[in-house]
Amino acid sequence: MNTKEVIFELRTKNGLSQDELAEKVFVTRQAVSRWENGETVPNTETLKLLSELFGVSINTLLGAPHKLICQCCGMPLEDDIIGRNQDGTLNEDYCKWCYADGTYTYSDMDELIDVCIPHMVKEGFSEEQARAYMKEMLPKLDYWKRYEELRDDGQFEEFKKKLIDEINALHIEGLPKVEKLNALVGKYVNLEYRLPNGMKVKFLDDEKTYLGNQLESEFGGERCFGVLSDMDFILICTYGADGADPELVLYKKR
Repeated sequence: MNTKEVIFELRTKNGLSQDELAEKVFVTRQAVSRWENGETVPNTETLKLLSELFGVSINTLLGAPHKLICQCCGMPLEDDIIGRNQDGTLNEDYCKWCYADGTYTYSDMDELIDVCIPHMVKEGFSEEQARAYMKEMLPKLDYWKRYEELRDDGQFEEFKKKLIDEINALHIEGLPKVEKLNALVGKYVNLEYRLPNGMKVKFLDDEKTYLGNQLESEFGGERCFGVLSDMDFILICTYGADGADPELVLYKKR
């Protein structure tokens, strides 16, 4: 699709008239009409407003002329996995796993490779092929080329260490010692738990990025522990294969 078709589709999908869209992005109805007729395209500042309003990248608004990839891990980027800046706007250079709310989540290339390899193996790579590919590809990406400029001098790693210490201090029976936390997107780990009163509830925001890990229970068996956290809470649960039958063990405000 080109820009005129994209804007028309997003406007109608969101139930907005041309007048209503114009009001939200501070232009006239005639300007919206010209966009949808293909006579003009929005300027840079208006594209930013449209991106924020519809939750899509500027690349999408322009008809996806570029193939976007995360400049930290190399993953192809679709709108629903693009990372966000601290002000909530999309950052089209990174995925949600590598960049969350203005924070870079990886400072160690080898750690990132270790996280990526199991996913690549599921796609048909051998572990050796995956590791070799990542070691060759990552240094070519902008984040790693500019790492000395972009790094935060260990502040995020210090935050993760503090979280790990807090989780281990809870002494949850059967939960192994937590050694590391990885970036996890809410959409993929937002399980639904049954409360004692029978109600079912989810605790996460599908759009946010959290820190967490999966660990095998010290009791053995097929159930695993899931650990999730951010600046506001710590959540610990257990579940079966593919997240089946989740049970909430602890939800603690920090």
